[in-house]
Amino acid sequence: MKGETRGTPALVAVLGMLGLLAAPVRAQSLDARVQAVRDGRVRMSFAARPGVCGNGRNITAYRSNRDWESDCEHGPVRVVLTRRDGKVVDVDTYVGGHWRAASDARDLGTVSAPVAAHYLVSLRVEGAVFPATLADSVVIWPQLLSLAKDGSAPHAVRKQAVFWLGQAAGEAATKDLATLADSSDRDVQKAAVFALSQLHDGAGVPDLIRIARTHPDPAVRRRAMFWLGQSHDPRALALFEEILEAKGER
Repeated sequence: MKGETRGTPALVAVLGMLGLLAAPVRAQSLDARVQAVRDGRVRMSFAARPGVCGNGRNITAYRSNRDWESDCEHGPVRVVLTRRDGKVVDVDTYVGGHWRAASDARDLGTVSAPVAAHYLVSLRVEGAVFPATLADSVVIWPQLLSLAKDGSAPHAVRKQAVFWLGQAAGEAATKDLATLADSSDRDVQKAAVFALSQLHDGAGVPDLIRIARTHPDPAVRRRAMFWLGQSHDPRALALFEEILEAKGER
């Protein structure tokens, strides 16, 4: 028993490392299954996170309460990947509904939601980030942040990553959104400013004020000022008063 006690921390550490590696490894396995189709369509299904529902085409997120419940279907998320010359060129996403029986698509069936989410983000293809954010039982924002910061990723994909990062951002991601607002890509900067404006309880207001005051790009400063104006936050009103007083606009 004494020896088992000494070995327990090491065993726990090993199991923890295996847990961290499991999703990427399974994502590689999913990638191999998709890669088997060089040209054509591949479809898969996975569990949707709580609050996500749809009717096969329209997708929404909501919070139920004691008096009301949506009658749309709570998943699964259904994704169709169109492949051409061995590459994913298009992604279609649905929630609920059912697949048509007569189809030439390769159906991978139901796959792990976390594995699907990590795989979709890794594609770095426009339209693949959105379904990843719908997946159940996965914290996706660290991977979105990595994608948003990756200057080699396609421009449109980085913008999408920033947008969904803002939707998912809690306190842990706020600082990184502010950093993205200072990146070298103007559209990514603007997307980060918008993401900051969407944070709950005015969490992004201090960074928006900093950007409005000091950002070297006038277009980004104006975008920050615009979203501050939409916030109706007293701190934003104080900034406007200060600027107008400095210009003698009283």
